[in-house]
Amino acid sequence: MSNIVLFSISEREQFAKEIIAVANSITKEQMFLGKCNVQGFSDGELCVDYEDSIRGKIVYLYCDLNNSNDIMRLLLGIDAAKRAEAQKIIPILPYFIYGRGDKKDQARGPIAAKMIAEMIEQRGATSVITIELHADQIQGFFTIPVTHIQGKNIFDSYIASICNPDTILCAPDAGSGKRVERMIKQLKKYHDVDLTYALIHKVRSGPNKIEKMFIIGDVVGKDVIVLDDIIDTGGTLCTAAKELKNSGAKSVTAVITHGVLSGNAYTNVIDSVFKELVVSNSVATKECYKIKTISVSNQLGFAVAAINGGLSYDELKKQHLKTK
Repeated sequence: MSNIVLFSISEREQFAKEIIAVANSITKEQMFLGKCNVQGFSDGELCVDYEDSIRGKIVYLYCDLNNSNDIMRLLLGIDAAKRAEAQKIIPILPYFIYGRGDKKDQARGPIAAKMIAEMIEQRGATSVITIELHADQIQGFFTIPVTHIQGKNIFDSYIASICNPDTILCAPDAGSGKRVERMIKQLKKYHDVDLTYALIHKVRSGPNKIEKMFIIGDVVGKDVIVLDDIIDTGGTLCTAAKELKNSGAKSVTAVITHGVLSGNAYTNVIDSVFKELVVSNSVATKECYKIKTISVSNQLGFAVAAINGGLSYDELKKQHLKTK
């Protein structure tokens, strides 16, 4: 039996199987889907245990992180693997929860992202695979290797397919400027054109509350594509789309990596001026006629294959593009 095993400690086992299929199609180092038990008790406590022997094996733990129970489930899974003498323990975390808590926003507040990183590492993880962190510096909260898959590797081909001479990218805030610049550079692999981008400056009065909003750049007659990492309630993003339309944009599409979509998000998106909202399946979403979902199983499979084969993720991506 293979020395590499992936366990799904979340409900999306089919997604885990897709990751394995991609990874196994790339390298000779084959992996299999292990069996585990994730139990919840009447008092709310959880337990994770493995049916397969994992002594000396490379263990991947696929886990959706959407709430506090998911965090606890992950930590229990890491602890169980460590006590079962796994050689390596590598959580696959498509969405890194509490990523927006990457700094102190209050004088006596926490740095939540650092706390989550420390909990994962101190429990026994030997490296981590994740997608589009809210801020690049979160990688520095770990002392173990972090394979960070950026949004440019997920949405580049789709954005290239909908680009036209009137397309302009848009950063919804200053922090997303680098994200947009990376995507523009990535799109040159598909189009020999120089895309420009606009920037939305927001003045916040509190969490999910915008006092003022200013658009920097000319969007008149443009098909605007807004790039960001997270859409939560969608209120701010939908307000930004309305502001872009009022400023002369021909159409507004949003391409957001993590569709958290909490609260009234679906209603907000349906009632918005967005032509389309494109998200990845890093977070499970409901079906909606305005929402298109792009799978990240290929990107995660590439990351796993790179680790298993001791290869470069970027080189694997380049080879894949050449063979397409």
